[in-house]
Amino acid sequence: MIYLEQNAEIYNNDIRAMLQAFFDNEKVSLVREDTRLALKVEYISDSDVETQVKRGGYVIFTLEDEMGYHKSRTVVVDYENKKIARNPLKEALYRLLSEYTGKELPWGSLTGVRPTKIATELLEQGREEHAIHKVYTDTYLTIPQKADICIEVAKREQELLKEYRYEEEYCIYIGIPFCPTRCLYCSFTSYPIGVYREKVEDYLQALYKEMEFVAGAEAYRKKRLVAVYIGGGTPSALSAEQLESLITRLKQTFDMRYVREFCVECGRPDSITMDKLLTLKKMGVERISINPQTMSDATLSLIGRAHTVTQTKEAFLLARKAGFTNINMDMIVGLPGEDIEDVKHTLSEIQKLAPDSITVHSLAIKRAANLNIEMERYHKLIKGSTNEMLLAVDQCARELQLFPYYLYRQKNIPGKLENIGYAARGKECIYNILIMEEKLDILAMGAGASSKFVFHKENRIERVENVKNVDEYITRIDEMIRRKQKMFLTLS
Repeated sequence: MIYLEQNAEIYNNDIRAMLQAFFDNEKVSLVREDTRLALKVEYISDSDVETQVKRGGYVIFTLEDEMGYHKSRTVVVDYENKKIARNPLKEALYRLLSEYTGKELPWGSLTGVRPTKIATELLEQGREEHAIHKVYTDTYLTIPQKADICIEVAKREQELLKEYRYEEEYCIYIGIPFCPTRCLYCSFTSYPIGVYREKVEDYLQALYKEMEFVAGAEAYRKKRLVAVYIGGGTPSALSAEQLESLITRLKQTFDMRYVREFCVECGRPDSITMDKLLTLKKMGVERISINPQTMSDATLSLIGRAHTVTQTKEAFLLARKAGFTNINMDMIVGLPGEDIEDVKHTLSEIQKLAPDSITVHSLAIKRAANLNIEMERYHKLIKGSTNEMLLAVDQCARELQLFPYYLYRQKNIPGKLENIGYAARGKECIYNILIMEEKLDILAMGAGASSKFVFHKENRIERVENVKNVDEYITRIDEMIRRKQKMFLTLS
């Protein structure tokens, strides 16, 4: 437990994020009892007492522990001016914590979800790559490799998105919240298909009702639908007949003439059959994902994935036989019990299959996941992802001629490492980029779906969320429609 004391909370989120980056899984408390470490933050205004004219200010970070450690750093800065003060304050705190722990973080003082945004903005300003690299390493204290990959991803994103007209286009996401089983690390909306099989048709009927409402929205009649993503859950948990019905209804409901990308997240190898693959292919799906997560049967069993490594390979080969030429494979680094050698083994097996893209996730320990709920049971097994693991992924991907095209971070990743997608040229998932860059509207339908509405002129984003529970989604579908209707009225 870390005790945090402040006389103001102006940089509260940044400070908490930095503490949690150095001290994985530690809770930050406002109560000093039972805390092994204390951070005191004092914001002091430097004003002329007689004239009340503010000349600036300074911030003092003081770190002390139960063993008598005591050290302070002072930053002279107008802390009320966040644009100027934020980076110097984060750098000072980073150096204080780095000295105390003896650790240096690959991402330095960067704590945000989208570290590539910095490179994107600087490229748009016409800055040279070497100057952008220096901003990452000098201002944010990242290691050179993170600067390199941010610049590479930002350049690729710019190239891929140059034909898009953000205010004239939109994407849709359709959520299928059923899976063969629930994985240990999962916090998504997911329900075992065996238990909920009798409710699938009711769910689809509710989904169709929401789809029809969204497709009829006046605000989108003049906009072009450019990308469709069916995710979950595991969409291929549905039967071949249900998949065909869903996609048929989708095509009848939305104008698909301008769609450049149609993806379905098959995901679990134990849900994939040839009849489902042929159905998806027949219905015009171009990109699918078959996700091993690991190529260790022991780990698969531990994390609750009811399939084997052999089934993963068989599903992939079936997809190739069905004619799919754009197949993604997801993997997770930092799974319970796995180290760098396990990651290298998974990579070697994936390399033999030669997928068209690889998406690697650093294990995130999310609040709603069983992994977090049962942390005491799994704590000793969780070593977390390391930058060495991600470097191994990078090497494997490049040997397969796959290159990084999108990158983001999550709050609950030990070590605050990243998730990153690699793809062959022309096989990138545009939807992945668009949902992270938040450039255009994403209309999401289904249980747990979250729509994003981008207000370009006001530089803000609004979200409209559906309930996560399948039963509630079915019974409250009219309410879900009213939520979107309220937003649509502001757009007309």
